[in-house]
Amino acid sequence: MTTKDVSVVLAHGAWADGSSWARVIAALKAEAVKVFAAPLPLTSLADDVAALNRSLDRTEGPIVLAGHAYAGAVIALARPERVKALVYVTALAPDEGEKVADVFYRLEPHPQAPKLAPDNNGLIWLPEAAFATAFAQHASAEERAVLCAVQRPISLACIAVPVGRPLWKDIPSWFLVAEDDRMIVPETQRYMAERMTAKTKVHAVDHTPSVTAPRVVVDIIRDAMRSVTGK
Repeated sequence: MTTKDVSVVLAHGAWADGSSWARVIAALKAEAVKVFAAPLPLTSLADDVAALNRSLDRTEGPIVLAGHAYAGAVIALARPERVKALVYVTALAPDEGEKVADVFYRLEPHPQAPKLAPDNNGLIWLPEAAFATAFAQHASAEERAVLCAVQRPISLACIAVPVGRPLWKDIPSWFLVAEDDRMIVPETQRYMAERMTAKTKVHAVDHTPSVTAPRVVVDIIRDAMRSVTGK
């Protein structure tokens, strides 16, 4: 088996869409990797898992599944048959019976983290200023403008329900800890990575390294792919 036999599926987090993976996709495609960005509706955890599974159905062969931020909870609930490795990119990894909100709010937030509240539709939008102060502070002004323009709000139904048994209990996992993350406290990331017994990489990157440090993200995905192919 070679890397050409493996499909990489990328799941975006809250306040993002598949375009947040653009540089990672381009780098993997340049190496002839089959890569897909799964569109998540962010309407409920169950809806997002169902959407991810539909994207998995469009692939062939073994899968390396990567999730950013909130999507860490989603990838851990995917259909397991062909998923051979999980990659957590500054992601949330609730254990069975925990809610996403439980791990997100486990510790005091960063002083520059935005205050989040649902609107009248029960959807949480990220304030425009937060893209520069917390979501992607290492990005250029142009990159932040695009991130803000394409953001998808997240429903309370995504973060306020207990999760089932996560795949990381049974499948090898990798975790990119972002030391400069102002959305998910780095200490919380380390806590989750340790209890997952994930292979952990720590870098001085912000909350959205797929945009601001894509090579770091590609490298950890490559590590996971090598574990699948043995090469």
